[in-house]
Amino acid sequence: MRKRYGGGVESKQSGPIGRPRGFDVDEALERAVLVFWDQGYEGASLANLTDAMGISTTSMYAAFGNKEELFRKALERYTEGPGGYLTRALEEPTARGVATAILAGTVRTTTRPAHPQGCLGVQGALATGDPGRGVRDLLVAWRNNGCSCVRERFQRAVDDGDLPRETDPGLLARYITTLAFGIAVQAASGVGRDELQEMADAALRNWPLS
Repeated sequence: MRKRYGGGVESKQSGPIGRPRGFDVDEALERAVLVFWDQGYEGASLANLTDAMGISTTSMYAAFGNKEELFRKALERYTEGPGGYLTRALEEPTARGVATAILAGTVRTTTRPAHPQGCLGVQGALATGDPGRGVRDLLVAWRNNGCSCVRERFQRAVDDGDLPRETDPGLLARYITTLAFGIAVQAASGVGRDELQEMADAALRNWPLS
């Protein structure tokens, strides 16, 4: 069920009109995701966000908290939606399948037509001033958590004999996630999907054999 919030929609010319109308919180949050994804945390102004969300600044604060809290909610939505390929990839039956799905998912998500290029979790706050430190730390933790999940999955692959005993699951996880993050940066720079997929395929040609 989609949530509606009765915080009101204000006219930019004349303030509140009649009885406050509710707005669709989920739809507003989806629009905020796209703004942060496209412009980053510091680049996204309150005016950009509220215009895209179709609500007033007052309503935004009432429904989502401040800008940093809105970003946190947007990152959660991104992780569940466009970034959900990581969770699905971890369910692949082999470690190579996991790595292949992670890289393919990264290429697909960071080059989607009619969507911002790159990855919200990578470019969202690479460079921020002191006011954005909390968001920068949040995204560092987000990226590290993803790497930890991949490491745990590769450790299971070692234990099950799917990867050679001498494999370092932490190093292999860091390799795959670093490559994925690099793909996201290249996508944001305009490198095309086919070229990025070729790079991912090349990286997997030397996959450890059990």
